[in-house]
Formats: sequence, structure tokens, C-alpha cells
Amino acid sequence: MRRVVIDTNLYIDWLNQGRHADLLFQRESVKHLSAVVMMELYAGARSRQDRRLLDSILSPFAKSDRLLVPTAPMYKETGTILSELHSRPALSRPRQASLSHDILIALSARAIGATVMTQNARDFSAIQRVRPFRLQIVA
Repeated sequence: MRRVVIDTNLYIDWLNQGRHADLLFQRESVKHLSAVVMMELYAGARSRQDRRLLDSILSPFAKSDRLLVPTAPMYKETGTILSELHSRPALSRPRQASLSHDILIALSARAIGATVMTQNARDFSAIQRVRPFRLQIVA
């Protein structure tokens, strides 16, 4: 069965507009949650009700041991990848924090052989050119 890591933007679209339910709830894959995605989602939770909703959606990942937490070597490799990406003049320079988060998501997914599902084609495609990993861009 295919392993999948869903990026923050797909969860946000689902929470706000009900989009991508077919991807989030597909039965043909095992979903894993990046701790980075979890952090980004909680950063956007402005109310107690929002945080409770996230708790109910995200806690099953930890309970089923499907929470991906970046390791120290992944942080080191993230720094190396950032350096490589920023040394390439053809690439526009995205905000470093956002790009760092995306690299950690990609490396965590790569470590377990999972596919990252995202709408962020620009950043994840740039990362993939430096460190190959499975990527699915969602329209």
C-alpha cells in the first residue's frame, strides 16, 4: 500500500472549503502526518474551537505511530539543501522559513518512501531537483 504525506495547503483547503476530501480520505494509501505540517496547522488555529478540531483530526496519527518527526540529520541536510537552492541563480528566493518547512516535509516523507501530496509545485519541485523524493502535485 502506498504511503502518503499530505502538505499543509491541502488540509487548509479541506478545512476551509471542503476541497480534496477524496485525497485526504482515500483508502488506497496509508497517510502519515509530518510534525512540520502539524505545526503549520496549529499556527493558523486562531480559536479554541479551531485547536479542538485539529486535535480531533490529527491525534489519530500519533496514536497509530504515523507522525513523522524530522531527525537531527534531516535538519543538517535541510541546511545543505537551502544552501544549494539559494546558490542557484535561476531559482527565485522563497521565504527561507517556508522553504525550510517544505524541505523537512520532503526529507521526512523520503525517509519512509512516502509521496508528498501538495499544491506547492514551485518549492517542492525545486527541492526535488536537489534531493529526489516522490511528489504528487495536486491541481
